[in-house]
Amino acid sequence: MQRSLTEGSIPAGLFRFALPILFANILQSLNGSVNSIWVGRFLGEAALTATSNANTVMFLLIGAAFGIAMAATILIGQCIGANNLRETRRVVGTSATFFAAISVAMGIAGLVLCRPLLIAMSTPADSLPLAVAYMRVIFLALPCLYMYAFVMAVLRGAGDAKTPFYFMLLSVGIDIALNPVLIFGIGPVPRLGIAGSALATFIAQAVSLTALIGHLYRRHHILCLHKEELRLLKPDGAVVATLVKKGIPMSAQLLVVSLSAVLMITLVNRFGVDTTAAFGAALQIWNYIQMPAFAVGMGVSAMTAQNVGAGKWERVTRIAHVGVLYSVLLTGSIVLLIEVLNTRVFGLFLPGGSNALAIAAHLNRIVTPSFIFFGVSVALFGVVRATGAVIAPLVVLTVSLLVVRFPLAQFFLDRYQVDAVWWSFPISSVLSSVLALLYYKYGGWRSLRMTVPAAAS
Repeated sequence: MQRSLTEGSIPAGLFRFALPILFANILQSLNGSVNSIWVGRFLGEAALTATSNANTVMFLLIGAAFGIAMAATILIGQCIGANNLRETRRVVGTSATFFAAISVAMGIAGLVLCRPLLIAMSTPADSLPLAVAYMRVIFLALPCLYMYAFVMAVLRGAGDAKTPFYFMLLSVGIDIALNPVLIFGIGPVPRLGIAGSALATFIAQAVSLTALIGHLYRRHHILCLHKEELRLLKPDGAVVATLVKKGIPMSAQLLVVSLSAVLMITLVNRFGVDTTAAFGAALQIWNYIQMPAFAVGMGVSAMTAQNVGAGKWERVTRIAHVGVLYSVLLTGSIVLLIEVLNTRVFGLFLPGGSNALAIAAHLNRIVTPSFIFFGVSVALFGVVRATGAVIAPLVVLTVSLLVVRFPLAQFFLDRYQVDAVWWSFPISSVLSSVLALLYYKYGGWRSLRMTVPAAAS
């Protein structure tokens, strides 16, 4: 079994591995941005506000499923590093079944809870029906959408970042082509409005998932389960216990991030459609700013997991240093570019002459530098989580986002109005990076390892 992430130059290896992840993330964000252009410029501010609120709720409800995927990815990476193919397939079989079940459960929960949550978030009345229509399609498609994400994450854990990129390219191409067709209707295709945008995403990812699985079996990929191995799809109690033990804290981290986003957009909604639309447009830009940090973090996590499995701890330290450097340089470059472009970027998502343009430019200037500190946290969290240290990142995120960011914004809201929301972002991001650095240097994460009891003979 090739162990490409445990040998050779770390800077070159991390760059080669993270680059396809970055391109895939950019494609995914580009897909969302193109969808937002269709929705915001042609359906109006209320529709863009609807998608911003709907996506925030969606990520809150599906956060639980992603923790399981992250735990499975780390386990697979460590098994690959240890050159243990039998154990790798054991983890793949159980985690696939378990993840599929969770995705179905979260999809049902989303259908039931989407409207009450949107109301609790003070979603503007003219956006509420649009947000509900959009979310219903997304949650119906949830099992397919997140099995696709799970397969791609598992491949990266095994050291393959190129295959997920190629199939992401396919998915984005289909989604972009279908959006105007399903939103506005062409020929026999009815006009579906905002729900058409969600349906286009569902169709694109379903087609890409089917094609990806077919490709892996044609290539006889090492993670594929064959007829004599289908018994591995039956949940293994020991693997499930490990996935739950490590996955729940990682799910909680994503839930903290999503809950923070829900709370912040609830504050923003108080200032009307223009401010919320500006915030929604800024969120699209912020997706691109965060892409390098997420790519580096995923690359760092995969490399660390394999090197922990191989027992090469001297490489783990070097991976952390290189990861932080890459994240700061790449994120800082994009922050500078966005500052130079200013309102020209937001004009892609908002109608010309909209009051939201000036609001977006103002809030962006305050918030964007904070993503440099965010990148430091992501890289270091990628390292420590790959050893099984999942509680400390959860504590850091909880403190910075729920104990500091939201209460700080709410406390100063009456005095500084919506600027209190914008300034809470850099303050909490700096705090998060400082706490992450302290834990990396002084925490006990190096003594941990994510292990699964041996299978019964």
